[in-house]
Amino acid sequence: MFADEGMVLKVAHREPTQRHPWRTPVFLLLGLVQGLAASGPQAQSPYATCPPLPAGISSVTVLDSQGRYVGRIPPQNRYWVSLDRIPSFLQQALLAVEDARFYEHGGLDYRSIARAALKDVLKGKLVEGGSTITQQLIKNKYLNSARTLDRKLEEAKLAMEFEQQYTKPQILEMYFNEITFGNGTQGIAQAARLYFDKRPEELSEGECLLLAGVPKNPSRYNPFGKPAEVARRRDVVLKRMEDLQLISPQRKRALQAHGAGPRPLGQAPQYLAQIRAQLIGRLGAEAVELGGLEVIAALDLDVQHRAEQALREGVKRLSPGLQGALLCLDPATGDVLAAVGDVEGTQNALNRAFTSRRQPGSAIKPLIYAAALEKGLTAASLWKDDPVAYDAGNGQTWKPQNYGREQFGELPLRQALAHSNNIITVKVLEAVGVPAFVAFAGRMGLPLHTQNGLSLALGTDEVTLKDLVQAYTPLATGGTMAEARTILRIYDRRRQTWIENPPVLSQVLSPEVSFITTEMLKDVLSYGTAKALRPFSQAHPSAGKTGTTDNYVDAWFVGFTPNLVTGVWVGYDKPKSVGKGFTGGAVAAPIWERFMGKVVASRPAGDFPKPETILTLSIDPTTGLLARDECPQKHDEFFISGTEPMEYCTEHGSAPPQPMEPSPQETGRR
Repeated sequence: MFADEGMVLKVAHREPTQRHPWRTPVFLLLGLVQGLAASGPQAQSPYATCPPLPAGISSVTVLDSQGRYVGRIPPQNRYWVSLDRIPSFLQQALLAVEDARFYEHGGLDYRSIARAALKDVLKGKLVEGGSTITQQLIKNKYLNSARTLDRKLEEAKLAMEFEQQYTKPQILEMYFNEITFGNGTQGIAQAARLYFDKRPEELSEGECLLLAGVPKNPSRYNPFGKPAEVARRRDVVLKRMEDLQLISPQRKRALQAHGAGPRPLGQAPQYLAQIRAQLIGRLGAEAVELGGLEVIAALDLDVQHRAEQALREGVKRLSPGLQGALLCLDPATGDVLAAVGDVEGTQNALNRAFTSRRQPGSAIKPLIYAAALEKGLTAASLWKDDPVAYDAGNGQTWKPQNYGREQFGELPLRQALAHSNNIITVKVLEAVGVPAFVAFAGRMGLPLHTQNGLSLALGTDEVTLKDLVQAYTPLATGGTMAEARTILRIYDRRRQTWIENPPVLSQVLSPEVSFITTEMLKDVLSYGTAKALRPFSQAHPSAGKTGTTDNYVDAWFVGFTPNLVTGVWVGYDKPKSVGKGFTGGAVAAPIWERFMGKVVASRPAGDFPKPETILTLSIDPTTGLLARDECPQKHDEFFISGTEPMEYCTEHGSAPPQPMEPSPQETGRR
């Protein structure tokens, strides 16, 4: 009969064989622990270094908008569990592979030390330490991991003192609660929750085997590691247990054949991180830590997968080490349908989609031109890009330059925006006023700072991708700003109640300003800085703006259709130049097209609706005045009533007609 075959406690009463004298004290102690567990919950250990594991604590479950499983948000804090809550099988497995003579030595296992010393001599360096459980605990709590003789001597001294101060069960309990199990986990409570979403006492034997193999090399053998390496380490644990007659050969084969695996944390890690932050902001950190919540997210997994693929394929072809982010939302509700903050789609300390801040470059310009339209300027207003200089303080002068340092002379604002003319944009911002524009951007959901001055026209104030995409929503919806929303509703399993999270909408632009700004941004895709997207724009009503920061550090594109707004950022985490040609139009726009081309097919939409109050007039773009028959260039332009030109072109023809007074009924057709 073997220890795992329903007789863990009974085996403890067998006479030990000469080969395995340690089994009797081990099983007697494990039996005592299990007996104590049956008597009810135990008091917190006086040597515990963190709070006891609360009853009922669980992960937060996240589903997408269609009810599909996205992932889970486990508790983040450390908790202490008494030894009676740690399965005896896990204790056996870990002792078997880490310290088989734990209950016999006094902190140092001289046999293991001798064996390790021989290997060190053969290798010519310190390769194996022969450390006991007690020594590992000492190293983890008080010392570093340096492989030096002085450190090992100090470790040995403290281990022997520790054995005099604490009992073996106390040391083993401390070990399970202090040791590292990989991926930032410390202690068995965190490890059981992270890898299996369970309390320690709920772990299966297969799960116990995986955890018992971790301390040897937590970064390599943790259950989220490479499956082949994790399985090999599990087999080492099983072989050691078989050698010590803790399990039979048949049981070993059964455990190998029906192995356990971790429960994945889920998909869309940056999205899950944002949901956690939102939950804490709404419910408090303690409620989120206790869990028991089911979140219905705004996420659409189909859209998310397309976003991950488009970003990964688009960035990897460019340069090693580059990172990127993509965020897509529904402008009518603010629902964030997809958010990718890492090219590999993995968890990262940087949440590039939601919280990382970078300069947006020219992607800020649509807001400046919208503010100008609100103040009475028009898409046909002519501005010169002749050089201009501004006092930058401390005797310095700032002279804004166009991309490539070229000059185009006099341009209508429509063309200035399409070609991303820097000098004209700075002049327009000066006319609007920096404080007025900062207030305007705030209404659009984009926080900016006045101290950046006129350089705001070139996107020098750092923003998040989420905020920038959110600021474009009024352009797609006729002036309604939708706050980005990741959570639709929350179900509290303990209280059996729903918490709704309705859209937050506000009218921040007039429909007229929204429409004309969008019409101007259509030209960016037709002949402007994102003209490579012209085929897409011909197939789908769309508009957008590129962004490139100084020295080719950041590449942006934010574009939209009537029912989707998507932003893309590409760059290095530590800002540095990628080189000439690294522009929003060349880098970010193709990723946007790769993604949107797949998504819009399932979300067809008409064109952006034109308000009935918009005037459509034929003008001469070289003068900004009403076109005459003799004008060599003519095109229809949109005007807010009261801002339209009242005179005909004076550059062409000899006898201009009388000024006309258009009406919406007469000129509302394009």
